[in-house]
Amino acid sequence: MKVSCYHVAACVGLSIAVFTGCNDKPAGIEFGKVTGLVTLNDEPLPEALVVFQPAAGRPSFGRTNAEGVYSLSYKGKAWGAVVGDHEVKITTENRFENQETGEVRVVKEMLPAQYHARSTLTATVSPGENTIDFALEAKKR
Repeated sequence: MKVSCYHVAACVGLSIAVFTGCNDKPAGIEFGKVTGLVTLNDEPLPEALVVFQPAAGRPSFGRTNAEGVYSLSYKGKAWGAVVGDHEVKITTENRFENQETGEVRVVKEMLPAQYHARSTLTATVSPGENTIDFALEAKKR
């Protein structure tokens, strides 16, 4: 079978398209996978939004599940967070809208401002796997 330059160029072009499409991470940015447990008064904190904000660039987000476990995503991808230091904000305030009925349900903030609006939380993300837990304390209402 004779292979022409056209066939080689077509195969190389297709390979580049496949590989760059699957790995569309921003060039020059290193990520670390980040998961962890968020507790409030020693109990898992479900449905909390966890935000890691680096000094420069886009933040990473995750939401805790029923067991208080979160995993961060960057631009909707499971890449984690940018390597380096982050300000961390955790909030329970949320708004849910029923698409069928238009009914809106608002969940009020149950955490002190030191965890979100005036956050004192920080974290450092390293390359590879990171487990970063947050043990939050708040007075019972």
